[in-house]
Amino acid sequence: QVQLVESGGGLVQAGGSLRLSCAASGRVFNINAMGWYRQAPGKQRELVAQVTSGGSTNYAESVKGRFTISRDNAKNTVDLQMNSLKPEDTAVYYCNLDLRFGPNYWGQGTQVTVSS
Repeated sequence: QVQLVESGGGLVQAGGSLRLSCAASGRVFNINAMGWYRQAPGKQRELVAQVTSGGSTNYAESVKGRFTISRDNAKNTVDLQMNSLKPEDTAVYYCNLDLRFGPNYWGQGTQVTVSS
């Protein structure tokens, strides 16, 4: 069994910063990638940022230069530093764990609200 526990969401003014953290526990073996997705009301869930086991990163165009993803392989954690936040970044953010020989796992989601 795998659990993902997220923290760090909240309310911030436009231009502000937040840091999201996610810790994976349980039978966490052969990680392919960890990342963050988000889903705004009425929209599909979309990739925000992802980091592979080899350290390669992938960002949505809309967050490049503002968000930074980082991962601690030893602790099975992934963080998302979000700077220069915009109202359009408002969404529920979900941590994702992609196992090489297993299913995808999702966190419970954490709300990020950016006021204008």
